[in-house]
Amino acid sequence: MALLVEGIKLARRLAQTRALAAFRGEEIAPGPAVQSDDAIRAYIRQVGDSIHHPVGTCKMGHDRLAVVNPQLQVHGVEGLRVVDASIMPTITAGNTNAATIMIGEKAADMIQAAYR
Repeated sequence: MALLVEGIKLARRLAQTRALAAFRGEEIAPGPAVQSDDAIRAYIRQVGDSIHHPVGTCKMGHDRLAVVNPQLQVHGVEGLRVVDASIMPTITAGNTNAATIMIGEKAADMIQAAYR
């Protein structure tokens, strides 16, 4: 939270530089009324979002933090796989959509192969 507050303050300082004067209009968000750290924190809590690209909550791998193995099977739970962006250990550099579709396609191939 402290880093986010400082990020908003830094963005404001940058926006006030002479180099950006020609492009600067009235601050839209969080808005000129939001000045104190408490007000900035309240704004962050109200509008903060993950941009809907969560990854890493069911990390794939063999280390102690991994939830699934390379076949997307949940460690210690027979018959359960996780097939979504949550298996990515870290977020991709671009949109997660294509990578998630690939995970689904690969999982379908692995499941079909397991039942042949």
